[in-house]
Amino acid sequence: MAEQDTSLKTRIERFFAAGPAAVTDSGAMHAFLELREALEAGKVRAAEPDAASPFGWRVNAWVKQGILLGFRLGVMKEMGGDEFGFVDKHTFPVRRFTVDDGVRLVPGGSSVRAGAYLAKGVICAPPMFVNVGAYVDEGTMIDSHALVGSCAQIGKRVHLSAASQVGGVIEPVNASPVVLEDDVLVGGNCGIYEGTVVRKKAVLAAGTILTRGTPVYDVVNGEVLRASGDKPLVIPEGAVVVPGSRAIAKGKGAQWDLSVYTPVIVKYRDEKTELSLVLEDLLR
Repeated sequence: MAEQDTSLKTRIERFFAAGPAAVTDSGAMHAFLELREALEAGKVRAAEPDAASPFGWRVNAWVKQGILLGFRLGVMKEMGGDEFGFVDKHTFPVRRFTVDDGVRLVPGGSSVRAGAYLAKGVICAPPMFVNVGAYVDEGTMIDSHALVGSCAQIGKRVHLSAASQVGGVIEPVNASPVVLEDDVLVGGNCGIYEGTVVRKKAVLAAGTILTRGTPVYDVVNGEVLRASGDKPLVIPEGAVVVPGSRAIAKGKGAQWDLSVYTPVIVKYRDEKTELSLVLEDLLR
């Protein structure tokens, strides 16, 4: 981490620890605005790849502290223009983009909050929303009615299909955000929540829901994937996950032949899967 970033980290931690007293300190606002600018430029992240971490990602708790500091310092303000009006903390206005940013923001009611990073080549189809602290890398497409939650980390060339939801997390500050690594395809109406990590090139079929409390059955390798302790649910690289069900084995559930939802890994990406994704390039 650069010397300037270390200085920013130290200041953010100090003002966050000061609690309500930070509101009257002008230095707190300066530190927050510096952090917000760094987030929008992709220079700092709420979480980042780290080979030394057990699951490959490190949470930067101080960045989340800075976001919370921004909420503490903010006051309610009317924002937006004649076409779209908003009322929110003045520290988190709507992000504005120019052609030089290289982000395609299609007309129709989408919103990106200040403090979010969108790289060149990102496409936003209306209506969609990207929350503060999120990181969306090059070539990703965010389709209609999709959500990228606070501090979520989205890799390169990811496709978030219509109505897909990527959960966010700011508190607790040491909690892992949802991570979608490069070349992940998320089908329509999927939900990825509670710090789940989806490895590179995985495919989530439409309607797949992933949470900490949902076991994933890998029928290819004959194992059950679960979150445990500090370890999030991790979907392996190239896995193709579909919605499934498993029978309830005890009590009334068994008597009534009921089953509960569970995601199932039915295969890993192959040439046929690759061919089905060629359409992605035609949309860019």
